Amino acid sequence: MTKENRQRLIYIVLDFLSTNMAWLLFNVIRFATIAGRQHQFPDINTFLQSDQVIIGQILVPLVAMAIYYLSGYYNTPFLKSRFQEFVLTFTSATILTVGIFFAMLINDLTDDRAFSYKMLFVLFGILFVVVYIPRITVTQITHVKIQRHKLSFNTLIVGTSYSAIEFGNRLMKMRRSMGFNIVGYVEADEGRRSPQLDKPVYGLDDLSQTCKDLNVRNLIIIPHRHGIKATIDLINRLFPLDLPMFISPDLYHLMTSGARISNVAGEPLIDISRTEMSQSTLNIKRLSDIVIAAITLVAISPLLLAVGIAVKLSSKGPIIYSQERIGFHKKPFNIYKFRSMTTDAETSGPALSSLNDPRITRVGRFIRKYRLDELPQFWNVVKGDMSIVGPRPERDYYIKQIVARAPYYSLIHQVRPGITSWGMVKYGYASDIDGMIERLRYDILYIENVSFSVDMKIIFYTFRTILTGQGI
Repeated sequence: MTKENRQRLIYIVLDFLSTNMAWLLFNVIRFATIAGRQHQFPDINTFLQSDQVIIGQILVPLVAMAIYYLSGYYNTPFLKSRFQEFVLTFTSATILTVGIFFAMLINDLTDDRAFSYKMLFVLFGILFVVVYIPRITVTQITHVKIQRHKLSFNTLIVGTSYSAIEFGNRLMKMRRSMGFNIVGYVEADEGRRSPQLDKPVYGLDDLSQTCKDLNVRNLIIIPHRHGIKATIDLINRLFPLDLPMFISPDLYHLMTSGARISNVAGEPLIDISRTEMSQSTLNIKRLSDIVIAAITLVAISPLLLAVGIAVKLSSKGPIIYSQERIGFHKKPFNIYKFRSMTTDAETSGPALSSLNDPRITRVGRFIRKYRLDELPQFWNVVKGDMSIVGPRPERDYYIKQIVARAPYYSLIHQVRPGITSWGMVKYGYASDIDGMIERLRYDILYIENVSFSVDMKIIFYTFRTILTGQGI
């Protein structure tokens, strides 16, 4: 079991036990103040063994664990923000209190409103305090261990130049550790090794196996001496490792012309492997994707059947068209669509479609206009390849051309690609690389401002596009 999973398990077990204890404690107080006064139960043992209390003792902790998970509390088991931990625990306790009140305690209301409100606050206080104390205790102990160099995470610095050595030495000599344990360097520029290297040097080609063998948890990328283009090529090679990748704010600014700054325990670094979206938003977005996509597939099954029959009868070839695309953390996956072109559409190599493309079939033109060809991608969402809203995935053939002119395209891989996107809504299908780069600007804007309200706005405009037939 990894350090992360072990720490995560500690939080999960403590949360489950403390929530059980909090609910039991509240029921003891509840008996003393309400049930006992109303003479419904002769003693506390009878009350605690009643069906309602036993069901609550089972359901409340389970519901609480679901809320804790959706809050994103377990996503990052180490280096937690203690302020954010307080806020998440406070918010979770509030949601749980309101849910318990309407599901289980509404019959406890009395004519004395002040007393009823007092009991509500007692429930909240117990849920918050009993859960928060074990959490903050574990978090504080972990922070102290990290700062005192007793707990660290194997890290590779990508680069072997003087600046890479200097940065690594600075991290290792800090009085308060940031948790980085530099175990070696990665040669990103052959022939430019510093003679001051005091740790092993590893190659890029077998880096995946190296990271597994050394249990590497972080990568720190030093800017390439050949400039931003070479650095971006390097980042693209590292994305599939699915590890946190830290760069300097200056490099991030060059990539995006943005001004987002974040800090990791005092050293200015930005993790470009993930978006700034909150962990709770990430979890809720993924859960809603699965639920909505599954329900949609069932609801539109007659439409899927009708479109499939129309595609089959209109031209020779398969009903479903599968094509490899590059997705989250630059991992390839097969995207599914209703076939809208002839089977020999790309015999001469990859080619983007255009407005009056002769390769598009008669039925294909109709289903592309109303975006019906995209419907099978709800299965990609269920599988986890895609999200409902996110940047459109492209083929590696075009990604290489885009990155050569727009290095910031690499940031697209921070999130799952989507069935619809801000770029598709504002720009639509692209017929050349210039169009893809233009559309990309909207997708980068989406990543920097992703939220449920933005997703709902994009979905609304997507429906408008479908209903008005503005697709091509």
